[in-house]
Order: sequence, then structure tokens, then C-alpha cells
Amino acid sequence: MNVANLQLEGLIMAVAAVNQALVRKGLLNVDEVDAALRGVEASLLSDERLYEDLSPSHRDAVCFPVRLLQTANAGQSETSLQPFSELARQVGRTKSS
Repeated sequence: MNVANLQLEGLIMAVAAVNQALVRKGLLNVDEVDAALRGVEASLLSDERLYEDLSPSHRDAVCFPVRLLQTANAGQSETSLQPFSELARQVGRTKSS
């Protein structure tokens, strides 16, 4: 596996942990985090460059981190996050093109 992929995996999980901490501390709730992530995804998908320059699989790749964070947010518990591999499988099962 490419080292950059491993670094991105770590970064995505770190952001998921920060999102979880924000919810746990009452600074945001799960719905607010979800709305922010959905806004980012909508912004990415409305970017004309994605449709002009990228294939559908590349567009999915651009949206993957956001979708994984949405999945982590939806399934969070008080004490732990699901492993990256499980979150990635869930994104793959529910992806929309």
C-alpha cells in the first residue's frame, strides 16, 4: 500500500475522533456534524471540474473521506470509533454515484 494512503487513513481517523470529541463535549451534536459533512460533499459534487475532468470512480475517490467521516459520525459510540477498514466497507456498501 502507498504510504500516502496510510497517512490519509490516519488523518481521516483523527478527524473522526475530533468530531466525536466535539459531540461528546456538547459543542456540536451528531446532526450538526452530519450537516457540515453533507455540505462539504455537496460542494465537492457541484464542482464542475469533477464532472468535466474526472471519471465516476475518481469522483467517488474525492468524496470517500467525507463519506467515511459521515459513516463514523452516524455510528459513533461514547468511547470508541469503528476501525477504518469497517468504515470503508460500509461506505462501499452504501456509496451513491
